Amino acid sequence: MRCPLCHILISLTLLCNILLLYYTWHLQFRSSGRQTPLSALSPGITVIVREFQEFENGLAELNHSFLRARPSLRILIASNTPPYPPVQGLHILRLHPSPEQSSSSLRLESHIHTRLVALVPDGTSLDPPDLLDRMARELRDASPGVKIIAAAAGQEIQCLYLNVSMKQWTAVYRPATAKETCTAVVGTAVLLLRSRDLFELPFPLIRPLQLALFIQTALRGWGVQVLKDASFPRTTMPATDHGRWKAEQAEKKEEAQTMRALNVRLVKGLVGGDRWFGCSKDTQRCFGTVVEGTPQYLYNNQWTPPCCLRALRTTTHHVIKVLEASGVRYWLEGGSLLGAARNGDIIPWDYDVDLGIYLEDVTLCTELRGAQSGSLVDAEGYVWERAVEGDFFRVQYSQSNHLHVDLWPFYPRDGVMTRDSWTGHPQDVEFPESFLQPLQTLPFAGGFAQAPNHHVQLLRMKFGERVIEEPEYPNPTLLRMRGR
Repeated sequence: MRCPLCHILISLTLLCNILLLYYTWHLQFRSSGRQTPLSALSPGITVIVREFQEFENGLAELNHSFLRARPSLRILIASNTPPYPPVQGLHILRLHPSPEQSSSSLRLESHIHTRLVALVPDGTSLDPPDLLDRMARELRDASPGVKIIAAAAGQEIQCLYLNVSMKQWTAVYRPATAKETCTAVVGTAVLLLRSRDLFELPFPLIRPLQLALFIQTALRGWGVQVLKDASFPRTTMPATDHGRWKAEQAEKKEEAQTMRALNVRLVKGLVGGDRWFGCSKDTQRCFGTVVEGTPQYLYNNQWTPPCCLRALRTTTHHVIKVLEASGVRYWLEGGSLLGAARNGDIIPWDYDVDLGIYLEDVTLCTELRGAQSGSLVDAEGYVWERAVEGDFFRVQYSQSNHLHVDLWPFYPRDGVMTRDSWTGHPQDVEFPESFLQPLQTLPFAGGFAQAPNHHVQLLRMKFGERVIEEPEYPNPTLLRMRGR
């Protein structure tokens, strides 16, 4: 005889046991620091505060404001080291590894168990209490390409389009057109996104947070939508003049370190003008010794860093100024002449500039005469020397930074321009002196330079018929341009 009531009781008992086992596992899982599977993320929002200064902050006030409005919120203070002096009641997410920690404890998945995360700057208050919920609804209803909702925090924010080129080491901001989805905001903001999207980023909480985050998300094509007609109240932090000065110095250093970590050397389009994060006269260049005509960055599918191109342009202008003032006849040579023919500039992946000079004119230039017997540092810090690789001259950007312009001495013999030594490069060929009589002026590297007449004909003679139309890397036997 069947007993329906018994079946029901057994089923309920099994269900209770399953729920108990899951609850026990969940507690152990969270306490162990292991990662939460994406499928196990629960509804809700985790607040992360990353942008604050340890020496002066409003973390206690922020914590109190958000928990008073939403007592169930989980708020994490993300920091390399715990804030000092300690602030009671804060949950610290340590980002800097410690020897006794497990590797899993350093992953965000071990600390974020909700489907959404809000990145909140220091000094922010949660008012009205439903503002985070409104952002969550905005994200839920947004078009598929939108991954981030931004809300102003204490000031207006501007929605921009950010284009990041890893090949050219640059990040360029500009106003978004009416048909474009914004990919970044400028101005202090609260950012809401899905936890699984934050987990996908290689540098999710690196500072400065907004700049670094939007570079990573723009590369992935994530859209940003600004919450309209609402903003978070925010007190400027640090609150003291001295604190703000200290913060500004720390942020500049932090920004430079982060941009180098992200392989970005130039940020354009922000207030204050271009921001450079690469080499300078006081540092070494961004790459080491070039082997077989192929710099290391080409193997990473990158071109010459913009700071290096800037240094090459500056050095070229200086060298040309000195040569012209001394009466030395010069002209664009090799790859530099090729760059001038293609786009009036240095080839984007080139690592030096080549100029030809008349050997008999060397004695006209004080700097070249000095370089014949050693090296000479001129009044602007450029280093003139005889190259160790062959019978030619080299002008370096500085004693620290060896980006350079090479000067190749030619002399005429029976109407042909020749040299006493050659480097074995394909461009190293004799050519009729008639290409230099007369010289012409071409745009080059933001200025003008002397160049052979009928330069296209000369380039085809040196490099091949399709050299201008079909760009190629310096040593295609080692590395060819992708897609060719």
